[in-house]
Amino acid sequence: MRAALVAATVLSCAVAVPITTAHKASAQIASAQDLPTFRIGVMNDQSSLYSDIAGPGSVTAAQMAVADFNPEKHGFKVEVVSADHQNKADIGSSVARRWYDLDKVDAIVDVPTSSVALAVADISRDKNKVFLVASAGTSDLTAKACTPNTVHWTYDTWALANGTARAMIKQGGDSWYFLTADYAFGHALERDAAEVVKANGGKVMGRALAPFQSSDFSSFILQAQGSGAKVVALANSGGDTINSVKQAAEFGLSQKQKLVSLLIFLSDIHSLGLKTAQGLMLTNAFYWDLNDGTRVFGKAFGARNNGRMPTMNQAGTYAATLHWMKAIAAMDKAKAHDGAAVVAQMKAMPTDDPLFGKGHIRADGRTIHDMYLWQVKTPEESKGPYDYLKLVATIPGDEAFRPMSPETCPMLKKAG
Repeated sequence: MRAALVAATVLSCAVAVPITTAHKASAQIASAQDLPTFRIGVMNDQSSLYSDIAGPGSVTAAQMAVADFNPEKHGFKVEVVSADHQNKADIGSSVARRWYDLDKVDAIVDVPTSSVALAVADISRDKNKVFLVASAGTSDLTAKACTPNTVHWTYDTWALANGTARAMIKQGGDSWYFLTADYAFGHALERDAAEVVKANGGKVMGRALAPFQSSDFSSFILQAQGSGAKVVALANSGGDTINSVKQAAEFGLSQKQKLVSLLIFLSDIHSLGLKTAQGLMLTNAFYWDLNDGTRVFGKAFGARNNGRMPTMNQAGTYAATLHWMKAIAAMDKAKAHDGAAVVAQMKAMPTDDPLFGKGHIRADGRTIHDMYLWQVKTPEESKGPYDYLKLVATIPGDEAFRPMSPETCPMLKKAG
């Protein structure tokens, strides 16, 4: 009965529409259906360790980018799909192959967990699709693992190490001990930071390797305390960072040694609370309260994300998706399913958006934009939720990222 009533209501509405209006609407629908369609897949951790720093929020960011750009005005349509890679390279690889081979996905974006990103980079190159990295950190993506199909947005381990390590050494922190997540990202972050420390006259006193997704860091923190290093650096992220910072505070580590997080997100600070996180130094690429453009985006995102402000990874997903669409708009649509051609177009166009400002994409795939050195506010300095960071220094993009070289990116040798 209810179904019949609904059908009758629809029929009644259809009859009430003037014929000329109905013809016009049908023409518009047919026209929209005739537009070429491009699909972008947001792949990340949707439910575990990294779900707060990317997760469903990155899907929201990609959808916002599509809504803001309105690709139909530029002669094409964009569909956003998503999947949970569970931080496992085999699952991420399987999703990427299915998306590319069966689901007509043209680009993959986000992808935290460096081991997954490295695997997806290889598949994207082999399938000639676009890979937009917003969340994975390893700088190898624009070094030994660089490809013509990868663009690395947001940050990388070299930029994080360069910003934070230089600042700490200037403050007298010339001896370091690393507490490192034992997988690709953690190793790359420690390696890049150690190089900066040594290059600036510091020394590395030792390291402790902690299993991925550890819950107990007590033994590692005791080793750090025993090292006598002035700086204890956390080369981890997400839930591992939250747990290690909490336990370091419980052991009183920061009373004698300076605790530094080489990668910590706004969502992590929110989980920790300012009482625990206050004073931490960090480098990142985006903060929602940096300027008018970031504030407009932050508030719009928060309204769609249960009041949670965007992390830099979610901002990176928005900006990378936006620039990908700009490249398609500038191309012959028949050629825009060619991943390497789209990436080449992205590199040929300057980047410009309200989140990261003006920049460019280098030949090795590294997106160049400013990075920022921050200190976490005290509870007394904060005016409310997510008012957590105070700016210490702006690092110009050309200084923030590792210089491009054929010696680091083999693809450049072939191009030359």
